[in-house]
Amino acid sequence: QVQLVESGGGLVQAGGSLRLSCTASGRTFSSYTMGWFRQAPGKEREFVAAINWSGGSIDYADSVKGRFTISRDNAKNTVYLQMSALKPEDTAVYYCAARTGIRLRMDYEYWGQGTQVTVSS
Repeated sequence: QVQLVESGGGLVQAGGSLRLSCTASGRTFSSYTMGWFRQAPGKEREFVAAINWSGGSIDYADSVKGRFTISRDNAKNTVYLQMSALKPEDTAVYYCAARTGIRLRMDYEYWGQGTQVTVSS
C-alpha cells in the first residue's frame, strides 16, 4: 500500500513555471516507478511523465518534452515535476501515480488525489 499526496499546484501566467511535488508513504518508495498524469477539462486523463526507481529511465509525453522535467529524491520519498514555459493548454488536474514493474506509461496501481494547475493567458 502506498499513499501519494501532491502539492505545488496553483495559478500561473502563460510562460511561467511551477514545481509539483508528490510525497509517498506506506511502502518502499524507492522500488516504484513514479508517474505524472493530468486531466484537463472535458478530456480524459493523459500521461505526462514517468521515472523508474533509479532515475535511469525517463519518459515524457510529446506535448511536454523540453518544458517539463521529472525527478525523484528517494531519500525524501518524493517525486517532482518541474514545469516551465507553461501554456494555457497545460491547465489540468495533475495526478501523481506509482506502480511496480518496468512500464512507464500504463498500469499504475496507486494514485494521489491530484493538484490543480491553472495557466492563464
